[in-house]
Amino acid sequence: MPNFLRRHLGLVLTIIGVFTLGFVGSEYYGMWREQKRLTEEWEQQQKPSPNAAARPVGDGLTRVAIPKIDLDAIVVEGAGRKQLKLGPGRIKTSALPGEVGNSVITAHRDTFFRNIYQLTKGDDILIRRNGEVFTYKVTGKKIVKPTDVSVLKATPDAQLTLITCYPTYFIGPAPERLVIFSKLEERKPESVAATGAAAGSSH
Repeated sequence: MPNFLRRHLGLVLTIIGVFTLGFVGSEYYGMWREQKRLTEEWEQQQKPSPNAAARPVGDGLTRVAIPKIDLDAIVVEGAGRKQLKLGPGRIKTSALPGEVGNSVITAHRDTFFRNIYQLTKGDDILIRRNGEVFTYKVTGKKIVKPTDVSVLKATPDAQLTLITCYPTYFIGPAPERLVIFSKLEERKPESVAATGAAAGSSH
């Protein structure tokens, strides 16, 4: 190692650390800002509108909530690098949440899906879309290789599959994928769900 680098190694490492923290901080800020914007747009979509009937089915934003791990986020369309920087992403070739088929949503293990490894059979996953609330129950989970596309296959009933990299705290690119499987158990209008939640909280 050259004498110059040896003498200033601490300073060089500090500068690298500052730039790294700045980059990570800007990424998280961008994600937070986009989620805030999408949440406001989603809330606007829930308000009654005379033109609501004219909106194409599936045109509304999707919101996913998992009470057990305090997750509440707006789902973006697509699962590329750009999309996953902004929120959980639905794989476009999969079914729309709430519809018949396998709806697949993926997210990074160090952001939105950091804690999905805690989910166990029977836990609730709530999907809100187009004025309806879809309640899914976790049926199981599985660790697979990134090349295992069987978890993406279509299903004859309404299912929701969550995918993230695994292990959660692996340093560097994670070698496996954690897959959470769930099935649709109930669907109801948003207004009915909200009324039920309010009634439950009053006891």
